[in-house]
Amino acid sequence: MQLYGTLVLILTFSTACGLRCYSCVAVESCTDIQTCPEALNRCSSVKIQGLVTKSCMTSVGCIGAMNCCEGDLCNGAIRTGPGLILLLLSSALMMLFV
Repeated sequence: MQLYGTLVLILTFSTACGLRCYSCVAVESCTDIQTCPEALNRCSSVKIQGLVTKSCMTSVGCIGAMNCCEGDLCNGAIRTGPGLILLLLSSALMMLFV
């Protein structure tokens, strides 16, 4: 039962903290993380001549060669997508009922 409570707490806390995106300007690799202001609802990533720029962005500002996505840290190199979240959730539920 504690695992279920912990999962709910983590999901609630991550939602309350707002969107987080990787943030960097013209570098080869990006590891800085930024919590976006409320008005910025997307993470963006642009790669030009081997250099990467990542930041928070509005959905209206996502144009051209810019890659935009929704969700925490979705503009990183590693994509975790909904498949991993569903796998973790189903594992947690199995532990509760077994």
